[in-house]
Amino acid sequence: MTTRIAVVVGNPSPNSRTRQVAEDLAAKIAEHTGSEIDETIELAEVTNEIFEWKSDRLDTLTERLATADFAVIATPTYKASYTGLLKAFLDRYDANGLHGLIAIPVFTIGSPAHTLAVETTLRPLLVELGASVPTKGLAFPTAKFDDRATILDDWLESEKAYLPQGG
Repeated sequence: MTTRIAVVVGNPSPNSRTRQVAEDLAAKIAEHTGSEIDETIELAEVTNEIFEWKSDRLDTLTERLATADFAVIATPTYKASYTGLLKAFLDRYDANGLHGLIAIPVFTIGSPAHTLAVETTLRPLLVELGASVPTKGLAFPTAKFDDRATILDDWLESEKAYLPQGG
């Protein structure tokens, strides 16, 4: 059985650097684990429906995330935390709605002062939702965007022992 990686991007701007970092990291994780990557869930595309509790489109997206094996959950840092857009999407799940999912939290950060925000804000939310978060979160400095291959390779090298291989 093939394992699946979902990518969720909580940046309110579509096609952002946050999305590129998340997709590049997912590709590296897929290569390491033998997983397949699902189509990216770009929350900027559903801002007009995010608070509509009866939304077939959002129901489909939440199901795709909940049934994935791995997920890269990425957001820019806003006020030392994740975006409201990402929070509104994750609020659609019950307390254990992501049980069985291995989640990798990713923040794009503009200041080293926000390095721990990925661990102190997004990790607890994902755990509350039942996801397993076995790796360190990635606080990716946006100033190093052009060096992302090296940064992502370094992250994977340090964390790969915590990522089960499926494929």
